[in-house]
Order: sequence, then structure tokens, then C-alpha cells
Amino acid sequence: MNLSRRTKLASGIAGAAAFALLATGCASSGGDSADGNIELTVTTFGTFGYDDLYKEYEKANPNITIKATNIDTGGNARTDMVTKLAAGSGLSDVVAIEEGWLGAIMKSSDKFVDLTEYGAADVKDNWVPWKYEQGTDPEGRVIGLGTDIGPQGLCYNGKLFEAAGLPSDRESVAELLGGDDATWEKYFEIGQQYKAATGKAWYDQSGFVWNSMVNQMEEGYYTKDGELNVEGNADMRANFDQLAKATVSGLSANQEPWVWGKGKGFVDGSFATMVCPGWMLGNVKGSLESGGGDASTGWDFADVFPGGASNWGGAFLSVPTTSEHPEEAAALAKWLTAPEQQVKQSAAAGNFPSTIKAQEKLVEEATPNELFNDAPTGAILASRAEGVIAQFKGPDDSIIQENVFGPALKLLDTGKTKSADEAWDKAMSLLNDLVVNN
Repeated sequence: MNLSRRTKLASGIAGAAAFALLATGCASSGGDSADGNIELTVTTFGTFGYDDLYKEYEKANPNITIKATNIDTGGNARTDMVTKLAAGSGLSDVVAIEEGWLGAIMKSSDKFVDLTEYGAADVKDNWVPWKYEQGTDPEGRVIGLGTDIGPQGLCYNGKLFEAAGLPSDRESVAELLGGDDATWEKYFEIGQQYKAATGKAWYDQSGFVWNSMVNQMEEGYYTKDGELNVEGNADMRANFDQLAKATVSGLSANQEPWVWGKGKGFVDGSFATMVCPGWMLGNVKGSLESGGGDASTGWDFADVFPGGASNWGGAFLSVPTTSEHPEEAAALAKWLTAPEQQVKQSAAAGNFPSTIKAQEKLVEEATPNELFNDAPTGAILASRAEGVIAQFKGPDDSIIQENVFGPALKLLDTGKTKSADEAWDKAMSLLNDLVVNN
């Protein structure tokens, strides 16, 4: 949730940390009351869909009270966790970790409980294998139990497609973009057709598109051996040039990530498509409704994605060693990530489960999503998950995405430069300042 779950590093992190600490109320591990009841604190971020599950768990466990905190974005959640890990205090009993910054957390894996001590290995087969392995540190300690994964489909506005003379039903949209052979070249080509017909942008902003393109590479910002993989990466540069050309031509709406004009961007026709990992559907839902939209606004979800299978994000639940109740916290984390609860979480948040039985359940039910023109979003995401294996994420992966390439792409989105070379040079300068020489 990642993606995602989503600020300049030195001063930006300081500001975000202050915000995050304020947002969490300086949450810390819960305590015991005189009658033996236990309070467990939980910190998540973005749209997790856990509110009803907390109530269900409390009802089944009358001695447990859950105090939940939700931080607005994954980026702020990362800052909050890094700050508290450094301080050695303040972390909740159960904390959510996003895939993009899991690599950074793994450097401090000894500060998290080994969940195999509380039965994690007994339920290992619940998950798709790579998800369980992601939560395992180099010493074989399981420090995170998977919540969701982020296979990607395409969110699009059918009404805007119709106005541009493009087909609008899901099957035809998938075919229009190339179906199983969909490419970014074709996606941008159709975008040019849309812009020529309407004079409006094709996608919300460049950052999310770029993240998707990088995630499709066999190796992204880091090699599988953990080495930086950006400067001199010809394939990455070719992707950047392709996106830069599309953005400079006017295909980007220059929307602020995670804000979209307080949701108005989904309602006023500012853009027609958006890359959507499963968890993003919950963000779209909240923003669309905040902007005054509903099912009649025209948004839909297609079983197609430029460049093929792609995973963006997904999260884990972990228990810091500072928890005063590691056994109870681990039991809660196991329960929240069990297949039965992942199905319920998917219904509430729109994300896609990482457990096999939960995935099978969504395919079997194929429940229509009213907000997305009754699209069977769960079944579509299951289709998009075929062949997905998450890319290795290094310790500064999320910093490179947000603080290195984010500002560089913003130059293109805003029109402050029309040069891919200038934007790329900006990214390389930031890479050296924030990562290589830090």
C-alpha cells in the first residue's frame, strides 16, 4: 500500500516526521489494566480496511482492546518508523511495513520479533511463496506476515473514452491497448489519440507511470545482489525517455500524487486513465467520493496493463521487539493476515490478497464493484497477478522513487523543462546527493 504505497530528504523527512509523530499521537506499545485486560496498539497507513476486523477481533477476544493509528501515506509511515526505530521507543505492538521500504527495515531486522517463534512457519503455505520469503531476513527470521500484493490493472473513465470516440467496455479497452501484448508504446499512442480528440491529458501524473515501468524490469533500482542499478542503466534510461516524450507532449495532467485536487481530478475530466495496483482502488474510491463523484462518474477497471504483469507494493505486519505483548501482538498479526480476513480486507479496501485461498475466493465470487461499473475487480486482479513476482527492493528504493525521480519527473509534468536529458540529469544529481554520498 505502497504503493505505495506515496518528500527532499533532509528537511523533507524532518517535516514529514513531525507530521507523522503528530498523526500517530506518539503511539507506543499498549499496557495492562488492573483487571488483566491488554491494550494492543496498531499502526497502518493509507487504506488498509481493518476497522471492522479490529471490532471482530475484540469481540472474539474480550480481554484485548485495539488502539489503532493510521498514517496518511506510506512515505510518512516510513519516516515515522525510521524515527522511532532510531529512538528505540514509540513503535506500536503491530506495525505495517510497505514493500518499497522493507529493504531499509531489513537492516534493522533484529529490532523485530521472529514470528516463527509464534507459529508463522505453521501457516507458511497460506501465502504465495515469494511473499513469505520477502518477509524473511537473511538469517531466516520471519519479521513480517504478508497482507496484500499489488498486481496492476488499468483504471479508466468509460464516459471520457466514449466522448473521445474510443471503445469504453472493459473487453474492448483491453483489446484496444493490445491485450496480452499491451505495450507502453501502444498506451502512449492511444493517449495521443485521446488528447487529439479532447485536448485533455491521458494519465494523472508521471510518477506513478514511471514506478510501474521500473517495477516491470527484471532488476529495478537495485540488482538482485543489492547493488545500485540506476546510473548507466540503458534500459531504465530508455523507459525514462519514452515517458518524458509522452509527458512533454501533454499526456500528463500534473496531478499531485495522492491528492488529485482533493478528488476533483477524478470528477472533472482532468485525466482518463491511471495505473492501478489492487490497493489503489481504495485510494481512488476515497478520492472520487471526496471529489463528489460516484458510480455514475464513469470509472472502470480493465484486465490489461502496458508492458505486461507488474507488481507495485503490498505490505506486511510486524511486531517490534519493544512490544510489551509480543505473543498477543503476533496472534493479532497472524489473524489479520489469515485468508479469511484477507478476503474481508479486500472487500473493504479493494486490495488483492497475498494468501492463496483468499485469491481463489475472490476469483470464485467475482463480486461486482459498483463504483467501477460493476467490474469484478477481484477476479481481474487475479488475472493480472499471473506471472507476477515482486522485484528485489534495496534499502533506499522508496527514496529513489519519491525523492530522486519524483522531483525530476515533476519538472516534466509542470513544463519547467521539455528536455529528457535535463530531467534525467536532475535525477542523477539527487541520486548522488541523497543516496550515493549520503
